[in-house]
Amino acid sequence: MIRCKALLCACILAVAFSSLLPVSGTVYAAEKKSDPVAEKHKKRKTYLLSPKIGKKVTKAFEEYSTNNNVDAAIAILNEVAEKARQPYDVAYVDRFLGNMYALQEGGTAKAVKHLAAAVKLDVLNTAEQAQSLRLLADLQMQDEKYADAISSYDAWMDFTGKQEVSVFLRKAQGYYQIGRYAEMIAPIDQAIAIADKPEKNAYVLKLSSYYEQKDFNKSVKVLEQLVSLFPEDKRWWPQLGMFYMMVDEYTKALATMELAYKQDILEKPNEIKALAQLYATNGMPYKSAVIQDKYLKSGLLERNEQSLSVLANTWHSAKEIGRAAEYYKAVAEMTDKPDYWRKLANLQLQNQNYSAAVEAYNKALELGAKDPGRIYMSLVEAFLYQNKYRDAYASVLKAKEYPNTKKSATSWTAYIREKAGRNGVKL
Repeated sequence: MIRCKALLCACILAVAFSSLLPVSGTVYAAEKKSDPVAEKHKKRKTYLLSPKIGKKVTKAFEEYSTNNNVDAAIAILNEVAEKARQPYDVAYVDRFLGNMYALQEGGTAKAVKHLAAAVKLDVLNTAEQAQSLRLLADLQMQDEKYADAISSYDAWMDFTGKQEVSVFLRKAQGYYQIGRYAEMIAPIDQAIAIADKPEKNAYVLKLSSYYEQKDFNKSVKVLEQLVSLFPEDKRWWPQLGMFYMMVDEYTKALATMELAYKQDILEKPNEIKALAQLYATNGMPYKSAVIQDKYLKSGLLERNEQSLSVLANTWHSAKEIGRAAEYYKAVAEMTDKPDYWRKLANLQLQNQNYSAAVEAYNKALELGAKDPGRIYMSLVEAFLYQNKYRDAYASVLKAKEYPNTKKSATSWTAYIREKAGRNGVKL
């Protein structure tokens, strides 16, 4: 966005009043043959202020330049404006007022009004018209009148025959602000074409355009250019990796994110999560789990239900049963959700930690786990491995109470009785 105060002051002091003083016999700077603008408009008529208006304008200029009194200059000019009749006098006074209001806090809207009126008459001298069109466009951007600003920038280019990178990019920014994302591309490409060196803002705006259009394949191409042209700017590396994921280029995404990680570029939680996800997606769950574990312990990743459950599942996929159980226990204790207790119990059973499995299964039942019949059947298994036949028998009788496990529980009943009998245990 254009920040106008410093820009405007510099512009106004440098050029806005280049033609102010003597009103008779004055040759304006824009009329010199060495000026390319003057060459383009050498047939344009040159006007002078009428003597009475010229004296008042000179007084206003003195208030501004000598006394630094913008308010006094505006007061004089408003008085003059009521008396001006000749088109050039009217346009000149409006131009001067526009410049003065631009210097006032909150005066942008009035500045735009007067400058628009001045250029509409199309009688200002070549340099004056060009300067006014450019200042008008800049002020309209500042005042969030983006469509008007685009038109004014086009008028400035048409009038002067000039092309500037900054103007094309301001047009693109204006299109962005009013949601005309596809129309951003032409001025951006023009800016890139005439730039002496790669212009980063052009590529950033182009990326914004394609992103807003949900054209992620073209977004990737722009990010590849950003990484290639501006390798020192680290922020583009993780963004490129993320966009590769969005277009299902997971191998490229992993290569990019892994390279960024090795260069210590990844700093945000979502970037670390993306790298971990890519390892998992590309069949490397162990690497994924190691990354998650490291940054959970460092505090970069928040220790919450999602992060703990994902890490537990990733360790499980990596066949690290003990580590998976550790994190399922952590998330189970954090949330007291029966599903996590059940997953923990299943892992403990798989890892032959039968007492721990029994404890976790009972906790799941206590918290109202779904499908309790199957949990009781799992308890039967855990108790049998510990030779706790009475507990196994009590669990199988419970399992018989549920329709979906009644049949299997009935077949297990005879086996438990036989097993207990052979071991001298009465049920």
